[in-house]
Amino acid sequence: MQIDKLPLEKRRERRNLLVENKLTFNGPETELSIYDTYRSASGVGLDAQQLLFCGMVTGRKVMHDFRQQQAELFLPHESYVMPPGEYVEIDFPDADERNPTTCLTIEISRDRIENISERMRDLTRLDAVDHDWEYQPRIIHTHHTDETQRLLEKLVMLFTDNHPDKEIMLDLGVSELVIRLLREQGREVLLSYCHQAPDSSGITAAISCLEKNLTAPLDIDQLCRKACMSRSRLYVEFKKQLGCTPGEFQQQIRLKSAADAIRKGQSITEACYNHGFTDLSHFSRRFNRFFGCSPSNFKASKSVTHD
Repeated sequence: MQIDKLPLEKRRERRNLLVENKLTFNGPETELSIYDTYRSASGVGLDAQQLLFCGMVTGRKVMHDFRQQQAELFLPHESYVMPPGEYVEIDFPDADERNPTTCLTIEISRDRIENISERMRDLTRLDAVDHDWEYQPRIIHTHHTDETQRLLEKLVMLFTDNHPDKEIMLDLGVSELVIRLLREQGREVLLSYCHQAPDSSGITAAISCLEKNLTAPLDIDQLCRKACMSRSRLYVEFKKQLGCTPGEFQQQIRLKSAADAIRKGQSITEACYNHGFTDLSHFSRRFNRFFGCSPSNFKASKSVTHD
């Protein structure tokens, strides 16, 4: 992510701390903070008064959420959402003067989240699972899509610019960010429910079929039979329930499964061919587009220890 309007040299000139030096920009019912860390550190505390959407810009952090036994590595192209009242501690294993670790947080009011939850509840409801779009107050650590990455870059530009329509555009952008958060949480609920009751509905049957046949070529006709839906209806339901097409969903679960295998020590070549990809170059391009880094860089970044 490029913070073009406030480059590193200017931020460096304005710093007064070496660890988590903070610059803040205000918007309507929201606040952007950019944090730069110029030396390695451990156990740096972060608490949330409102909901905090945290995005990694450069470098790596190790997040210690005391509800989890194992610390989690936090990389660019990933989001870490903290509900109000939560507390984490952060390690900066790689930060130094030449290559500072940079992240951002966007603080969002509870009222805004509740208002958007109510509107989503009126517009659409997930099938086969009791989920009313209310934000569940827990820490969420997830890889975010290219669309979310572009949205974060746009929000940074708006916060740090003097655009005449700044407040209106920020209001729309932060609302979109909340919708994406709620959608991702709803998706997690649906996928978890699918694992528990794969035959409860047409959409869960189709999802289960894709997950069980991860390496097989996409067969839309088979999915239609499993879901008891026409082709057009199947695409409508995937878009409504998961926000993507069946083919896009298959690619996502393949890439996430391959990344998990690489994280556990499998070679990049093995992860490629074991997860439905038939060409290493194509796999690398897809992986880079989805995770924001090459498979080799991903493997190297995950080698950090959590001790």
